[in-house]
Amino acid sequence: QVQLVESGGGLVQAGGSLRLSCAASGRTFSSYYMGWFLQAPGKEREFVAQIRWNGGRTYFADSVKGRFTISIDNAKNTVYLQMNSLKPEDTAVYYCAALPSPLYGSTWAGSYAHWGQGTQVTVSS
Repeated sequence: QVQLVESGGGLVQAGGSLRLSCAASGRTFSSYYMGWFLQAPGKEREFVAQIRWNGGRTYFADSVKGRFTISIDNAKNTVYLQMNSLKPEDTAVYYCAALPSPLYGSTWAGSYAHWGQGTQVTVSS
């Protein structure tokens, strides 16, 4: 079965960087879009970034555009979220997700079929 396992979260000072990893297994993901979402306490899950597994097409939330990048290492079956210039408002649990769609991505969390367990990112001021 599909399994997504996030890692790389932690505590970082404002202006610093983290790289989150999402190890994907259980299926061939060539017809998927992969996404990263965040959820702060008491808030709804919010779109961060997405990438088409085949083709590398990417899209970012306005709040992270220019600061975050998303990429895939096919050899490792791993999706990365590189987070630079971090701000305290980036503090949240970050989730990796998979959307079984070959052509169209989505910013709506409800459209994603598979989710990881999340990894905590805390940015201090």
